Amino acid sequence: MAALKLEAFGTCTGIAIPEEMLVQTGVGRGDTLFVVETPNGYLLSPRNPETDHQVELGGAFMKKYQETLKRLAQ
Repeated sequence: MAALKLEAFGTCTGIAIPEEMLVQTGVGRGDTLFVVETPNGYLLSPRNPETDHQVELGGAFMKKYQETLKRLAQ
């Protein structure tokens, strides 16, 4: 666990994320982080939860219609 301090960046307020955290999570300067509200607070994630949901729906659709999609691909 790490404590991150809110800092002034020009006219904005932000946090400085240590390099080791950026490397471990695979994000860097210029990347977008999504804020997801959870029952335990907020979660910062590099993955868009809406995109993840759409991918899950697509997977369920392909599984349901697997045979039809195979025939259409021929």
